[in-house]
Amino acid sequence: MFSTVLVANRGEIAVRVIRTLRELGIRSVAVFSDADADARHVREADTAVRIGPAAAAESYLSVERLLDAARRTGAEAVHPGYGFLAENAAFAAACADAGLAFIGPPASAISLMGDKIRAKETVRAAGVPVVPGSSGSGLSDAELVAAAEQIGMPVLLKPSAGGGGKGMRLVRDSALLGEEIAAARREAKSSFGDDTLLVERWVDRPRHIEIQVLADAHGNVVHLGERECSLQRRHQKVIEEAPSVLLTPELRASMGAAAVEAARSCGYVGAGTVEFIVPGGDPSSYFFMEMNTRLQVEHPVTELVTGLDLVEQQLRVAAGAELGFGQSEVRLTGHAIEARVCAEDPARGFLPSGGMVLALSEPSGGSVRTDSGLTAGVDTGSTYDPMLSKVIAYGPDRAAALRVLRGALADTVILGVQTNAGFLRRLLAHPDVVSGDLDTGLVERDLSALLPEGVPDEVYAAAALLSVPHPAPSRNPAGGWTDPFDSANGWRLGGTPAWTVHHFRLPGQEPVAVRTRPSSASPAFEARGLGQSPSTTGPHTELLLGDADGSPARGRIVHRTPDHLTVELDGVTHRFAYAASPEGTWLGRDADSWHVQSHDPVAARGTAHAGADTLAAPMPGTVTVVKVTVGEKVTAGQSLLVVEAMKMEHVISAPHAGTVTELDVTPGTTVAMDQVLAVVTPDEEETAA
Repeated sequence: MFSTVLVANRGEIAVRVIRTLRELGIRSVAVFSDADADARHVREADTAVRIGPAAAAESYLSVERLLDAARRTGAEAVHPGYGFLAENAAFAAACADAGLAFIGPPASAISLMGDKIRAKETVRAAGVPVVPGSSGSGLSDAELVAAAEQIGMPVLLKPSAGGGGKGMRLVRDSALLGEEIAAARREAKSSFGDDTLLVERWVDRPRHIEIQVLADAHGNVVHLGERECSLQRRHQKVIEEAPSVLLTPELRASMGAAAVEAARSCGYVGAGTVEFIVPGGDPSSYFFMEMNTRLQVEHPVTELVTGLDLVEQQLRVAAGAELGFGQSEVRLTGHAIEARVCAEDPARGFLPSGGMVLALSEPSGGSVRTDSGLTAGVDTGSTYDPMLSKVIAYGPDRAAALRVLRGALADTVILGVQTNAGFLRRLLAHPDVVSGDLDTGLVERDLSALLPEGVPDEVYAAAALLSVPHPAPSRNPAGGWTDPFDSANGWRLGGTPAWTVHHFRLPGQEPVAVRTRPSSASPAFEARGLGQSPSTTGPHTELLLGDADGSPARGRIVHRTPDHLTVELDGVTHRFAYAASPEGTWLGRDADSWHVQSHDPVAARGTAHAGADTLAAPMPGTVTVVKVTVGEKVTAGQSLLVVEAMKMEHVISAPHAGTVTELDVTPGTTVAMDQVLAVVTPDEEETAA
């Protein structure tokens, strides 16, 4: 076994790999860019090496700098994680040339399966059914259009060099093919360094089933069962589970055998995943889509139902060992479900978010596992992928695992960064998800029902109540001991602080009950004032919104500064700004109820911009494309700019016909959320109309 391994990645996967290295007694080497100097994976590794500035192309995607870090630290092997260079054949070959073991398949297998066009041809020859689509590599835009028209709409554009949904575009209207091909090429180039595309037939209401395979260098190949990955948004998986409720034992054996043949066809070694598209109405008619030649984001669910550590298996295979077990010894026990927690704002169309992690509480232990790269006080930024952590639940059956995961997401607090945790909880409670009637379009079809309906009254209640300074306990006139029973903070002897019941109402509405108590003294609940941020004042508070009979608390943490108050409720973060009122206070109280005065100054984040003509950045990121100039005439809906953040593109379009009278950015400009990008002044005839 190796003595030192370099982890050529960041975030939660780097932390995950380091954990297994530590358990095996192997020295870990982390690498980091300037943006990650204080990141968790840097803190947890045995040693860490700076490899460049924040831009991935100059750090995590630099083969030369990674190999130099390995040489300087005496590493014998490199674990690529997933993303970045994990499926880069040139990197695997460079590691071999440098005398380093690449903890993954050989470069030849990566090259073959990384080219989705060659991969389909190879597995088809091995007898594996494939999705109908274009043939040939390096197709031009015109050839892609011709192939799409021959296949018939709708079609799916896919980058040949990558996966994870990056650059994938579903096109239903042939008139949009040109624009969608250009956008797919840009995103593919940004994510994988290669803008080669292919086009495939789109299967309506499909299910996405993938098979985990393990292969050693001695010719042994096994599969570890399937994962159901049908819950997706924009072709990105959001919930994964093992096993799938769709597969019978016979179908599992058939698809597993096909996956093993696909792995053999390319001379695969290590852990990999063979992905299939499955018509929901006819599961036996499955098609090979692609093979991911790396560890998958969703590998924990397979680990929980098989009892195998896949990173450990990768290490042993890379060190030359045999698998040590055969197909007949693989057993699937219980059920596991994973939710991907991402820095994105569901209320703003799932645009990437970012910010300082003010407070952090992540569940673990028992039936819950959290794989995370977060620590309190770290700025998540907008440079890299938006996934922050994965919350995984295990149960004896699917219903139990669903319950555990919903509870675990309620206990997940990432204060200061807007996340999709609340959205994931609602998705897990969707009737079709509970019943197992899934397909890849479910989320998009029912998206409106999965989004929160404005700011709940309870949030305003919390903001109102917690804006009031907590009364200090009375002090002994002589300056002696202070009696804690004189405090109004719920303190009690020998136990958790008691809940204090408050009643709150908005003007003209019935009061709502809110129960509060000081939060746990655990450091995980402590907010931090860093840099120029205002220092924290007042205690953090837990909120119980519901019955007093032991119902789980939905609100967990409050972070307060002199200017802002942040409340987390049901996985959604709400940030309020204070403003002085003419009377000096905006909170009133009747006999038994707090209420907001008519001049309520509390304003939720995301207020309207200064005018309908102004185009503002919907997320923090970088302007990658500017299609217009000042003085140019534009039409309503015309694409003007493209902003990219966390490997996601967002097109900024003209709100109406008019003239571009202001343009404040150029390609490469870094912008903050809500920063003004351009102004489109309507034509006189438009104004008159």
